[in-house]
Amino acid sequence: MKIKRILVPVDFSKQSRKALDYAIELARPTAAQVVALFVVEPIYYAEPDLAGAVGSTVGGLLEQQRSGAEKQLARLRARLAKRCIKLRTLLQEGTPYQAIVDTARTIKADLIVISTHGRTGLSHLLMGSVAERVVRTATCPVLTIRAK
Repeated sequence: MKIKRILVPVDFSKQSRKALDYAIELARPTAAQVVALFVVEPIYYAEPDLAGAVGSTVGGLLEQQRSGAEKQLARLRARLAKRCIKLRTLLQEGTPYQAIVDTARTIKADLIVISTHGRTGLSHLLMGSVAERVVRTATCPVLTIRAK
């Protein structure tokens, strides 16, 4: 099996940078393309929209999140340009695990390389695991990189 395209979800944490480094090393021998994906998660607000006041604030927060992510992705591209790899960055909006799986399918990824964040116990129960959901629902192989 020849790997042509590797999807790497990033959140700019140390763990996701480690997964990106793994993907780059996997991509080198076959000159595969590495696609770094950041997912902006929608903000859900339970209060009713009172004359647009709350909605406009939430919309502004979402736009700030998108803008910040675009800047970080640009820095990531600049930093990795020196490593002589085919790199593409994407910004998606949605539920992280679903956006990752959908993007992998859309770009025809041969592999997803994703970091775990090492949550256990109550935090794992409450927060869930994006990596775990990706492993369960992806249609291509998934390589998980442990946090520790």
